Amino acid sequence: AGGGGAGRNARTGDRRMIAAYAPGSVSNVACGFDVLGFALDQPGDIVIAGQKDEPGVRIDAVHGDAGRLPLDPLKNTAGAAALALLRRLETTRGVTLTIHKGLPLASGVGSSGASAVAAVVAVNELLGRPASMDVLLACAMAGEQAGCGASHPDNVAPSLYGGFVLARSPHPPDIVRLPVPDGLACAVLHPHMEIKTAEARALLGDTVPLRDAIQQWGNLGGLIASLFTGDLALLSRSLEDVIAEPKRAALVPGFFDVKAAALSAGALGCSLSGSGPSIFALAPTLDDAQRAGEAMARAFASASPTGCDLWISTVGRQGARVVNA
Repeated sequence: AGGGGAGRNARTGDRRMIAAYAPGSVSNVACGFDVLGFALDQPGDIVIAGQKDEPGVRIDAVHGDAGRLPLDPLKNTAGAAALALLRRLETTRGVTLTIHKGLPLASGVGSSGASAVAAVVAVNELLGRPASMDVLLACAMAGEQAGCGASHPDNVAPSLYGGFVLARSPHPPDIVRLPVPDGLACAVLHPHMEIKTAEARALLGDTVPLRDAIQQWGNLGGLIASLFTGDLALLSRSLEDVIAEPKRAALVPGFFDVKAAALSAGALGCSLSGSGPSIFALAPTLDDAQRAGEAMARAFASASPTGCDLWISTVGRQGARVVNA
């Protein structure tokens, strides 16, 4: 999550303005409910951090959110994450934030987490990189918790670190970085609708039949093994969710048609991204992901009048980083 040089602003040369980009992420990845996620290359959020004379955090503007996100730093995930970092560092320096949302809200691709991650990376760079990656992760998670009432390491961790991650434990965070097979790519279909994570989670209940748990454990183990061995056939067999997807699929119009279209077009597997409404499909190459994504979009258009976005991306090996403002 570092960056080259001194973080010079491309427009003004002002070294006191630092911009950081954090990519969106796919969490759960079918069989890894709440523990597995991977980063996209794009889309993502950009947060620009600047210095101010007074201690604390001020959010100057949020762009791309249609005016929906609060400017109060205690209620905004980026602002709360930056505050958590300043407190962790025990500094009286103050910062300003400008947030550019490239990720839609409540979309299932880690929008709130990306803002929190971009904020801590930008502020850390502005202060001379005093914080470790583990501290940045903890502060981003604290910011997401304060800003939206929940913290999701399976979104925040891949957005920060890049690649695939296993969130073995959220408290304290125990994040295991996993290899990414060469060429692995992703199509993400984002219907123009929103699903609140809390509402989707309420559908799941508190119990899981033992037979389903055993099948899910087997799939998760198989998926992780496939990442280390590069066995895409094993990865494909393992991309099956028998716990959350059956209960949440009805929230997204045409979900099963979209999934069938992706698989017929050569995708390795397809499921909800996080709690939805976005649907992801993993594919062996970027071209395969493009074909699967186009098939998904056609199937969704046939099933629902709701519009959608389609993002095609390699699995993002690089996580959050400093960029030109």
